[in-house]
Amino acid sequence: MNKPELLNIIKTKITTKIQNFEDLIAETRASSNDTKSSMGDKYETGREMLQQEINNLQRQLNESLNQLAVIQKISTEPCDKVQNGSLVKTDKGLFYVTVSVGEIISENQKIMTVSAESPLAKAMSGKKEGDTFAVNNISQTIMQIW
Repeated sequence: MNKPELLNIIKTKITTKIQNFEDLIAETRASSNDTKSSMGDKYETGREMLQQEINNLQRQLNESLNQLAVIQKISTEPCDKVQNGSLVKTDKGLFYVTVSVGEIISENQKIMTVSAESPLAKAMSGKKEGDTFAVNNISQTIMQIW
């Protein structure tokens, strides 16, 4: 498995997300400036709703920026036990312990990205090839770690 290539796929996904959030915030701010009205309370309610939307988008943007910061610290060196940066093959699938950006496809294989804080990653943490662990009463065996 090519871990540097996987990290680049994840970085691209996160960077795209960041750009989308920045664009949405700019658009929402622009529409906030356009909502001029002599309706009094309705005007204030509309502005407040737009401000809440901007705050929500800003929170999501900050989350994505934090994910990017985490990704930039991930090592692509091979691992002998499950830790942050490990690519793990179990009898149930492939998991990349980095940040959670969903499923990625590389070399025609589906790889699920999981945060080191997720229950799955915590259950696997410190395990070696051949070890078993369980999450939600589903037992898995670690076949390989990169």
